[in-house]
Amino acid sequence: MSKLKYLIWLTLLCAAPALAGAQKYEPLSTSVQASLSKAISDRAADSRFLETPAARAWVAEMSRRLVRRVPDQDFRLDLLGSVYYEASRAGLEPDMVMGLMEVESGFRKYAVSSAGARGFMQVMPFWVDLIGTPEHNLFHLRTNLKYGCTILRHYLDIEKGDLYRALGRYNGSLGQPEYPNMVLAAWKNHWDYDEDAAVPGKQARAGN
Repeated sequence: MSKLKYLIWLTLLCAAPALAGAQKYEPLSTSVQASLSKAISDRAADSRFLETPAARAWVAEMSRRLVRRVPDQDFRLDLLGSVYYEASRAGLEPDMVMGLMEVESGFRKYAVSSAGARGFMQVMPFWVDLIGTPEHNLFHLRTNLKYGCTILRHYLDIEKGDLYRALGRYNGSLGQPEYPNMVLAAWKNHWDYDEDAAVPGKQARAGN
């Protein structure tokens, strides 16, 4: 394949609609809106957090699994570090978020659904008006992940920790089993991660 044909193919791939649904607009109380706005306020990731043995081991293992989908090593490591940080900050399992991203966008940064949801985690643009600021770009890696993880955390809180129902809300398909089952299957089949086995000495420390 020539370089020109490759670039055309890559552009079409990135612009192709994602096979995803869309979060549905629901009015938020003033306190909830303020809390979500604070959660997505821009600040740099804590490099100390990403340098912990647990973070390094997770990123290394996920990088190995993701290499065929995201060949660019620098971008892949940046993506995975951001996933780990933003998911952990929101109280989510980072590898579950990987399953959600696989289903929502296929790890395509510029994916757009038929409903207009954008980016890796397929965030609907109305969220920027609701809890963000005009300069927030949902195709920006960390911005998309911050919004996506914050929104899923919000839905988990609404559903009192019921991940199955929270995923249905995230996709705009609450009450339908297909989407939650797809995310859970992607998580368990491709991204499930045993931190105790991966981090040297952790099992021994836990047993003391």
